Amino acid sequence: MNTFYYSSPVGILELKSTETHITQLQFTQSSGTSSRHIATVMEECIRQLDEYFAGKRQEFTLPLAPEGTRFQESVWAALQTIPYGQTISYKQLAEKVMNPKACRAVGSANGRNPIAIIIPCHRVIAADGSLGGYSGGLDVKIKLLQVEGNTNFVSK
Repeated sequence: MNTFYYSSPVGILELKSTETHITQLQFTQSSGTSSRHIATVMEECIRQLDEYFAGKRQEFTLPLAPEGTRFQESVWAALQTIPYGQTISYKQLAEKVMNPKACRAVGSANGRNPIAIIIPCHRVIAADGSLGGYSGGLDVKIKLLQVEGNTNFVSK
């Protein structure tokens, strides 16, 4: 397992990977010790994050290996279909996974996304246009949406 601490415009991100797949991208309060050996997939992830934050990348093309239940994985797959710069509601996300009454379960799976930003859980907002929650904090969610040029939400 490789670990790398990435200093981003939205704070420090802890990245984890195997030799071949990204397994985790989480928000953290402080840098730890990065692995001495950085896998090629991790180097590519860092390059793509740099491009994303510079406004030069709209889609990540990395091999991902998030671990969760079958339902969570279906939600995370649906998140990856939300276009850059757009948002959808939790209800719309529930409809994407063919379970329109599962808004709360979808919200829970969204909150457990182990590969934030790359699997764009920040693009899901409440039906009334308010932001809802976010594991990195609402200020981070706002910054990520703004990186993507999206101001189509209600900041309370």
